[in-house]
Amino acid sequence: MPPPQSPRPGQSQRRGLASHSGPTPAAGTPPPPWSQQSLLFSADSSSAAAAAAKISPPTAATNPSTAQLRPGSSSISRTAQLARHLQARSYTTANTTTKMASQYTVRKVGAPYTLDHRVYIEKDGVPVSPFHDIPLYANQEQTILNMVVEIPRWTNAKLEISKDELLNPIKQDIKKGKLRYVRNCFPHKGYLWNYGAFPQTWEDPNAIHPETKAKGDNDPLDVCEIGELVGYTGQVKQVKVLGVMALLDEEETDWKVIVIDVNDPLAPKLNDVEDVERHLPGLLRATNEWFRIYKIPDGKPENQFAFTGECKNKTYAMDVVRECSEAWEKLITGKTAPGNIATTNLTVNHSASRVSPDQLPPLPQNQELPPAPIDASIDKWFFISGASS
Repeated sequence: MPPPQSPRPGQSQRRGLASHSGPTPAAGTPPPPWSQQSLLFSADSSSAAAAAAKISPPTAATNPSTAQLRPGSSSISRTAQLARHLQARSYTTANTTTKMASQYTVRKVGAPYTLDHRVYIEKDGVPVSPFHDIPLYANQEQTILNMVVEIPRWTNAKLEISKDELLNPIKQDIKKGKLRYVRNCFPHKGYLWNYGAFPQTWEDPNAIHPETKAKGDNDPLDVCEIGELVGYTGQVKQVKVLGVMALLDEEETDWKVIVIDVNDPLAPKLNDVEDVERHLPGLLRATNEWFRIYKIPDGKPENQFAFTGECKNKTYAMDVVRECSEAWEKLITGKTAPGNIATTNLTVNHSASRVSPDQLPPLPQNQELPPAPIDASIDKWFFISGASS
């Protein structure tokens, strides 16, 4: 089934927000498996949510942990295939990730959900920039790409690569002095996928795309990873591209690339966008809906899409990746003015901003601190009229 089309010109861009919002489970509580409209909740998601809470990212002093997910079940026949996909299996991360992934660890500074929290990425113990130093491509054929996970699936904190700080650590976005969270739009809980970015890409705000008729959003290229394992902030995954959607967010082109972890059991069967609908029916529709409505609880209008919400195929998506890679190349070499973007890096030979490790200021040691409390309002569900219809 194709995703719902964006409103025609002249139509209202707002969907109705119910006069009340219902409570959702507390942070860390798995979403319930009882909505026929929601693929996210159709399987027994308690095991995956538990994994999100328990999985420990590797630090400079530790190895990747073993994340175990218990088998789930579903009584909803409509999503039986997705339930099978999300049924948990046990994996040893060190055995299933590639050698390149194992080179990267994280250094955490400050408590999560605070203004001071930062996640730095290190390669072989040396801090690097997730924006500039991690290669975009993970193999010579350029068929496997590196992705940096910013936001694990089913979480609400809006984490992102910091463009203006030295080495571009991942931090929680701030608006008007407050930490940002996405709201829970029923029946969804947090983000639907492991959400992150492609390194060495940039959506150029100086260039207007010929088909979307909008400029870039000045960020690395956004990625939605649809595999079965919940990632962690700062994780470097190897993924393959399946398709792309073109969100029009505040008159900017904001590409959303759909990918899957190459180590996922379903990865051999997913090679293009039509395979996603075949094996994960409804996921693309739910993705379209989520991006359209997720800002409505904050009083903003419904987002729009180019191409009437269609998810373009792999070939188109790879063209977008290459365009954004070329834009980053101009940025890092000084052919495009960086503005407020910090371009300091350790690996780009032709960059005037390249430094050696001994030129970097010392970073704080890794800190394993408990998360700060989150305001209970973040756990509310908001009911949007017309959603999941």
